[in-house]
Amino acid sequence: MQRSETVMAWNVFRFCTSLRGLGSVMILIVLGIVGVTYYAVVVTNYGPAVLNAGGLESLCALAALLLFHLLLVMLLWSYFSVVLTDPGSVPPNWKPTVDEERGEEAPLNGLEFGNQSLSFQQSVNLADSGSPRIRYCRKCNQLKPPRCHHCSVCGRCILKMDHHCVWVVNCVGALNYKFFLLFLFYTFLETTLVTLLLLRNFITFFSDAEIPGTPGTLATTFLTFVLNLAFALSVLGFLIMHISLVAGNTTTIEAYEKKTTPKWKYDLGRKKNFEQVFGTDKRYWFIPAYSEEDLRKTPALQGLDYPTKADFSAQEF
Repeated sequence: MQRSETVMAWNVFRFCTSLRGLGSVMILIVLGIVGVTYYAVVVTNYGPAVLNAGGLESLCALAALLLFHLLLVMLLWSYFSVVLTDPGSVPPNWKPTVDEERGEEAPLNGLEFGNQSLSFQQSVNLADSGSPRIRYCRKCNQLKPPRCHHCSVCGRCILKMDHHCVWVVNCVGALNYKFFLLFLFYTFLETTLVTLLLLRNFITFFSDAEIPGTPGTLATTFLTFVLNLAFALSVLGFLIMHISLVAGNTTTIEAYEKKTTPKWKYDLGRKKNFEQVFGTDKRYWFIPAYSEEDLRKTPALQGLDYPTKADFSAQEF
């Protein structure tokens, strides 16, 4: 019985790691959808309207194209920021700096940890001793910082892991979570805009009126409308879910842990929770980047240290 369970776990892990091969395919699919949308909106419909319609209609078409391109740039910037940014790995030979098991604020000394790290059995015992932050990953054979989880697809521990997303071909974690949220945000705005811009064409498609264009361009417009409408509705659901997670300072994985915890210790209030993801500099809130000051003053953005309610209560005294 034990052997079959081991084989099953190994097969599941093998399946997870095989998902890495979807990387280039998923990026090509995303770029393909962007390309089809660009062709339908710019080349087929609104580009010719700017050149040929004249008057107010040309100005409206030009304004629509400017907004379309602005959102597209922000969407692609956010998307590739998620794809190319490491979500956060545990530093080599990482050790907790505080002995929270005994409630002491002095660093753990070398006698407790040895030269580089604890032995496997000692680490397991420490991880199972009831300490809220000191945990051990048996797959990576290393200690795990708070809010860190192992990703079976990436094959390593990810700082403040939210989930592994096949669309961005990467884990979503501490260092790229903001970029992922901006990707959702700009995707929703862009797909909603495209849906509104092509709505008239879609309605005309089912009327008896004569529709200009070749069968190919009409089919592309129809497909683009359906795809963008579907993405707008689905992304809206994900966006609402992640907004609620940010407001409560949780991740998708931690949402299940929070259900069993009466008081979530990382919930510091909506403002501070928001700042732990987006920073305090308002100029950077809507772009996939952080100011140097935020990176220096907000440890949570580095993915290793997260303040708790107890920390803020202690500061008040």
